[in-house]
Parts: sequence; C-alpha cells; structure tokens
Amino acid sequence: MLILAIDTSMKSAGIALLRDGDILSEILVNLDVNHSVVLLPALDDLLKLSRIEPGEIDLFACTMGPGSFTGLRVGASTVKGLSLATGRPIAGVSTLEALACNIMCPGISVCPMLDARKNQVYTALYRTGQDYTLKMIETERVTDVGEFLRCIDEEVIFVGDGAVKYAGLISEALPGRSYFASGCHQHVRAAVVGVLGRKKYLEGDVLDAVTFAPVYLRASEAETRRLTR
Repeated sequence: MLILAIDTSMKSAGIALLRDGDILSEILVNLDVNHSVVLLPALDDLLKLSRIEPGEIDLFACTMGPGSFTGLRVGASTVKGLSLATGRPIAGVSTLEALACNIMCPGISVCPMLDARKNQVYTALYRTGQDYTLKMIETERVTDVGEFLRCIDEEVIFVGDGAVKYAGLISEALPGRSYFASGCHQHVRAAVVGVLGRKKYLEGDVLDAVTFAPVYLRASEAETRRLTR
C-alpha cells in the first residue's frame, strides 16, 4: 500500500511517502513560510523524486488537529482535492498523537503541548506500553497550562512548541518529574502521520472527503467575534 502523508498543523510542514510501514521519501520544511506557498511545490518534488504518480497512491493521511487554523485548512483542502481527483480514501490523525510518537519510552508518560496563545495550550497525556504503543490517559483539550499540570503526578517528557514556551512553568510545577524533548523532536513527522493513518485505515476509520473538517478544539477568532455580535 502506497501512503501519502501530509502535516501542516504547526509552523513546519511535512510530506512523506510510505509503502506500508516503510518510509520511501520525506520532506520537512521549517522556514516559517505560509503552508500554501510550500506544500504543493514540496509535494511535486517528493513525487518526482520517488517516481510516483498521484494515481498510484492508495491512501492519503493528514493531521486533523489541533493546531494552526490556517495550516490545518491548507492541509485538509489539499488532501480533499487529491482524494476527490483519485478516488482514494483519507485517514485523519491527531496532531498530538503524532507528536507524542516522537518520544516513546516505556515507563514514562509523554505530554505533547502546542501553543494555543492566550496563555493556553492544546495538550493531552499518553503512556507508552512495553510494546511501544501509546495509550491516551488524559484526553485532548485546550486548557490553561497550570490547570493541566495539576492533573499530573508522575514523571513526564514534554514535547512541542507549547512545552518550549512554558518550560519554566512546567519545571516549577513538576520539580524533578519533568523532562523536555530535544529540538529535533519538536516537529510532527509526516512519516509518523502515514504510519498512524495506515493503522486507522486498516481499522476501517476513514474520512468523508467531502464533509470532513479539521478538529480545532476551540472556535477561531473570526467565529468568536461573529458569535459575540
């Protein structure tokens, strides 16, 4: 099975091509450039490098959120267009789960944190099993950092731009129990999105290419203003 995976949920953008669980090619762009400028040229380069035509792809996978509102829309619209053009299915993957997969260590929990601004983060808490699978132990949410940290009473590795931003607060709240991922682990890997997307597909969990929408966890600024009016 050929899988094309896309992530545009954070500042970086990633694309990967996999055959089943094996990575064939992968591109990560972390230049703080709008995803609408980067994504299609990167996709074209990846397919040409791999000598693959879009019609040969069996499954598209993408991050569904949470994350950047604009970035998620760019990724979703791109995958929708590819799916409708080729007739191939789409599998949606949690940004937080994909990020947590960067740090899988049995015996210690992983907390992915994305900066949601307004002193809030998108976050969840996962525990790695001895078989290196993740189990969610605190559900995905948008929350005040301090409030979420009060739920934690164990050793945790934190990862993501929210963890970087609030590292001081985290260390103060969890002295001797908080650890932080290195810089190279702070980006969602499109290849991981592909692996998780394949798992979803095999479980029968696919998206409707016409109706699916990203999972934002909270209303956008525009929606909030509209509701206020």
